[in-house]
Amino acid sequence: MVWFRAGSSVAKLAIRRTLRRGVSYAARTRVLSSGSRSFHTTIFKSKSEPGPVPRSVPLSRLSDSFLDGTSSVYLEELQRAWEADPDSVDESWDNFFRNFIGQATPSAGVSGQTIQESMRLLLLVRAYQVHGHMKAKLDPLGLEQREIPDDLNPGFYGFSEADLDREFFLGVWRMSGFLSENRPVQTLRAILTRLEQAYCGSIGYEYMHIPNREQCNWLRDRIETPSSIEYNSQRREVILDRLIWSTQFENFLATKWTAAKRFGLEGGETLIPGMKEMFDRSANLGVESIVIGMSHRGRLNVLGNVVRKPLRQIFSEFSGGTKPVDDVGLYTGTGDVKYHLGTSYDRPMRGGKRIHLSLVANPSHLEAVDPVVIGKTRAKQYYSNDVDRTKNMGILIHGDGSFAGQGVVYETLHLSALPNYTTGGTIHIVVNNQVAFTTDPKSGRSSQYCTDVAKALDAPIFHVNGDDVEAVVHTCELAAEWRQTFHSDVVVDITCYRRFGHNEIDEPSFTQPKMYKIIRNHPSALEIYQRKLLETGETTKEDIDKIQNKVTSILNEEFGASKDYIQQRRDWLSAYWSGFKSPEQLSRIRNTGVQPEILKNVGKTITTLPENFKPHRAVKKIFADRLKMIETSEGVDWAVAEALAFATLLVEGNHVRLSGQDVERGTFSHRHSVIHDQETGERYCPLDHVIMNQNEEMFTVSNSSLSEFGVLGFELGYSMENPNSLVLWEAQFGDFSNGAQVMFDQFLSSGEAKWLRQTGLVVLLPHGYDGQGPEHSSARLERFLQMSDDNPFVIPEMEPTLRKQIQTSNWQVVNVTTPANYFHVLRRQLHREFRKPLIVMSPKNLLRHKDCKSNLSEFDDAKGHPGYDKQGTRFKRLIKDQNGHSDVEEGIRRLVLCSGKVYYELDEQRKSVNSKDIAICRVEQLCPFPYDLIQRELKRYPNAEIVWCQEEPMNMGAYTYIAPRLATSMKEVGRGNIDNIKYVGRAPSAATATGFYGVHGKEQSELVQEAMQPDPIANPSLA
Repeated sequence: MVWFRAGSSVAKLAIRRTLRRGVSYAARTRVLSSGSRSFHTTIFKSKSEPGPVPRSVPLSRLSDSFLDGTSSVYLEELQRAWEADPDSVDESWDNFFRNFIGQATPSAGVSGQTIQESMRLLLLVRAYQVHGHMKAKLDPLGLEQREIPDDLNPGFYGFSEADLDREFFLGVWRMSGFLSENRPVQTLRAILTRLEQAYCGSIGYEYMHIPNREQCNWLRDRIETPSSIEYNSQRREVILDRLIWSTQFENFLATKWTAAKRFGLEGGETLIPGMKEMFDRSANLGVESIVIGMSHRGRLNVLGNVVRKPLRQIFSEFSGGTKPVDDVGLYTGTGDVKYHLGTSYDRPMRGGKRIHLSLVANPSHLEAVDPVVIGKTRAKQYYSNDVDRTKNMGILIHGDGSFAGQGVVYETLHLSALPNYTTGGTIHIVVNNQVAFTTDPKSGRSSQYCTDVAKALDAPIFHVNGDDVEAVVHTCELAAEWRQTFHSDVVVDITCYRRFGHNEIDEPSFTQPKMYKIIRNHPSALEIYQRKLLETGETTKEDIDKIQNKVTSILNEEFGASKDYIQQRRDWLSAYWSGFKSPEQLSRIRNTGVQPEILKNVGKTITTLPENFKPHRAVKKIFADRLKMIETSEGVDWAVAEALAFATLLVEGNHVRLSGQDVERGTFSHRHSVIHDQETGERYCPLDHVIMNQNEEMFTVSNSSLSEFGVLGFELGYSMENPNSLVLWEAQFGDFSNGAQVMFDQFLSSGEAKWLRQTGLVVLLPHGYDGQGPEHSSARLERFLQMSDDNPFVIPEMEPTLRKQIQTSNWQVVNVTTPANYFHVLRRQLHREFRKPLIVMSPKNLLRHKDCKSNLSEFDDAKGHPGYDKQGTRFKRLIKDQNGHSDVEEGIRRLVLCSGKVYYELDEQRKSVNSKDIAICRVEQLCPFPYDLIQRELKRYPNAEIVWCQEEPMNMGAYTYIAPRLATSMKEVGRGNIDNIKYVGRAPSAATATGFYGVHGKEQSELVQEAMQPDPIANPSLA
């Protein structure tokens, strides 16, 4: 028998010695080498060494559980005690002895079964459950050489070929599968044959790392079936049809566009029938909507065959494509390559149901879309009231190199069980090409499998040979059942290959000559499956030809139609966006003020705590002060302004969600949106009680994991689902936001232009120079401004009734200086007919600054009070000088333009030196640039020198963005050019800020004094 190898006598000695030791086998591991990789395996030492002298075990120890003891002496003592009195041992041992001794059948084989043999057989079964995947036939190319663990050898446990036809009974432990109590007596040969079929065939199961017995038993019930699972002829016909579609699609593209990059699925075509069967099973289990994320490999095949994007549209894109045509608002953006695009479709399923499929657009950053998909799925669950998280599901398709190598994969996995981020489980499919571009696995990961990272989440992992389409289908169905049963992540690892290079015009033999020599002669999965069906007689050559001719005919028909294809509408992915306007459709400007009585009512609600609630005494004082602000209508600070913005949006029926690191309290202990009872630990969130019977998720504030990339991506995906929500992500410090730079670059700043996807996501980035060093001072304002797409040399239409400046910009960047303006800029996000991302340089020391206060009248929509000007009550893009200047002030010698908290320091310095001939204006909205208001101020001060003042170094901050746009405004009103702009701020620097507090203070003092100096300021180019 192939199961037995040399050295079984040594193995017998080893197992006997181990059993004598009384050490649990599960705790014994060693590291086996497989090529240049390492992996851990449960195994016994096989070196011969003297064992300890057996000692008798006192009866006082015989109440231990069955799972804890393995010593042979111990077993004998237990057996004697049980025979004398069954109640003297633990219930689990009583069950064991009844099965193996008391209830044994009269069969000679079973009656001769010793307890030691029973234990060894149990350990052998366990070894297959733990390490059977190491022996599974996973590699379709047969290239991978893996050492088979010794504990899969029956000889290792003392069994010989003479034992093969002996009968054994396994029923103990209240387990499922081979160890279930209702399994019949079987020969060792039959047990080993079925173990090999179950664990060492085309599927390798990894699940014994899961610490939940119910979940493991559930899997064992489906893996350790009495016989192998076989599909009937009807199912096989469906699988064949789907595999032909997958294969023919790639062949057709290769024939029509021989030199085009398409990142085809050749070598992994079984993904398509696997996904389709997964969707069928999911629909039958109650799933109504699936959000899919994947990189470029096989994306066109998934688009065409799974999500059902019109084939003529795909073919049109290959031929150069045409811009979409729409009767109203011709907006096409810049577009993207065809293998990055997304779509959505209501797909009819095999069982008669329909399921909504969305494939999210993705850049070439392979795994960047992962958290976006999860966030979008979570939003779908909220808006469809899917509280059980069974109707909406996310599916992520990964590559082997990126799943192991990219950190955002773990950041996304890590969100899976967090209360405010979970989606009830994601199905992960790895299209495992066994090579990443040109990098072999031994250079691309340290683990045995690319999927090992998922073990941290206790997710089951199903490795499957990509050439065995029925095995792929089975694992995909099993994954769908797991997700719907246990609401947790699951991984399907399809081990396949890439028939061509990284793309179709790449030469892979440069770096993988041996692999591609085999691939050139390797049959496709379709050829293998056709041969199998023909050999079993379940189909005929005529049947196969009929399907292939049908598919070819449809592909050719769609190709012909693609030549005249014109896209007629924008695909918004969600019905919630109906009626929202593109950048080319005018959206009117709305006031964002709120009725005074509403402000008062919600203000009291969010500043009042329950009567019996016992907060920290400092928090109690904070809320008492906040209530006073509402009652007096004066001195409203930053945190109250934010809470009022959230509360009034909730009253209007909008969903509000804020997440990020430490946002519940706030990094700077200013927000306190969640209060903790100091005696009971109970939590209370005032914003959860703004309206009657408020949905508990209508306002969500949640501390996140310590992740920027993953959590920002999640909130971005969440914000894309429904425009009637204010979704905010706050960085702990703005400096840390660059941990999510890919999200800013590839999604937030350019997603609308590339993919026609709007989002109103708000990003709060604490920013300001307070002497806290180079990592706690700057949110890198300059980077967000540099990514802005407004033209610095062209002034757009600025007439309020015709202005589309924000609509045509890619995002908004603000540096707000008053609580009221912060209130309005947040509300403005929802009170318009389009959505744009909002980047906020949020303050730190202004949170408690004595002058950074607003009156409640600045928040309301009533006329006839100081807070209401000719614009109405709304966000002020520029705040003019507060010294009551007239429309023209010829006596002002200097106009200082600034942004952010440096204003308060400049104003204080101006007062201290009594410089009444200097005006200070705050540019609250940096991007898009407020040309009209800047020109207004330039006209107001015709004789003033023009200064831009910032606290950041010259090569950072807003200066390089402001200067050309300010110069364009100056030229328009005849005030000179860029050479006439004076700069006051820190000198250029590599680091954002000094780490020496004394140096910081000196620099800050000098720049403020320079801005207020009596002498003219030198031009930076002449200084």
